[in-house]
This record gives sequence, structure tokens and C-alpha cells, in this order.
Amino acid sequence: MNHPTPTTPPDSLRQQAGIHIEQGAVTPGYTADRPQVLLRLNAALATELVCVLRYRRHHFLARGIHSQSVAAEFLAHANEELGHADLIAARIVQLGGEPDFSPATLLERSHADYTDGNNLSDMISENLIAERIAIDSYRRDIVYLSDQDPTTRRMLESILAVEEEHADELADLLHGLPPAPTQTKAKDTP
Repeated sequence: MNHPTPTTPPDSLRQQAGIHIEQGAVTPGYTADRPQVLLRLNAALATELVCVLRYRRHHFLARGIHSQSVAAEFLAHANEELGHADLIAARIVQLGGEPDFSPATLLERSHADYTDGNNLSDMISENLIAERIAIDSYRRDIVYLSDQDPTTRRMLESILAVEEEHADELADLLHGLPPAPTQTKAKDTP
């Protein structure tokens, strides 16, 4: 159902556009709570950066029979997460904020954890958990933004679609691995 959009005379739009011109793309028509949006975006940025670091570590440390293809997937995901971080940081600046790249508080601000992973299966599982966390975080942010900030919402929707692809790919990798060997106690020999 289309809602009629009230029309504003061009002279009025021009006058409104001239108010706080130094704010760039943030016009008087921007209705979102900007400090809250910036806080959410900086949390998303921290999450993406933690994911980049975890994926890269796992890329270099992947070992085992399926490690080459899994390591390549980890690297591809790391690069895509870095692209997401760049998009988010650029949007933060566009909204008049500052992207927080501080390593000192990165984990505190991130929704996802940084985990080492002891073997290929653990690495895939930890990355899958992080993707699922990101998916739910982005869904909440998208609902929060609603129609108040359509540009940020669309950006997050596009990132969400990639995160869902990552989760599907990781789930497929996890199902394709042979079961992890279980640790057994060595028998005492007389």
C-alpha cells in the first residue's frame, strides 16, 4: 500500500537544505537518533574487525585433509568482512561520527568473540557462531532503523545478505568434514 508523500515546495526544501550545511548528507529530514545509530554502527564495525582477525588467523592455521579449501574460504570471508568494515566506517563518517578502530576496546564493543580454534572443525564452528551472532545483530539494527535512516538500513541489509551466505557456506563445510577424532585414554601396559 502506497502512502501519499506530502509534497514540500521547492523553495522550502532549498531553505531546509541550507540549514547546518556543514553536516553534509545529514539533512533536517534525518529522523533517526544519530548518537544511537553511531553507537550501533561502531559496535557493528568492531564485530566485523574481530571477525576479520579471527578468519585470518584461521586461514593461516588451518591444517588437515580439507584444510586448503577451508583456508581459502576463511580468507575470502575475511576479505568480505573487511569490506563490510569499510562500508560501516564510511557511513559513520558520513553521519558525522568517528569510526572507532581502537584495538584496546575492540572486543568489548564487538558482538562476536575472538576464538583460536583447536582444529578445523572448531574453527568452522566458531566462525559459524560468529556469523549467526552478526546475522541477529544486523536484523535488530535493521528493525531499529526502520524508515528513520533508509541509507544505513539498506547498507546493513546488503551486509546481512552476505553474512547469511557465509553462515550457509560454513554450515556446508562443517557437514562435509569427517567427525573429529575423540581423545581416548591410553591403556596401561604392564
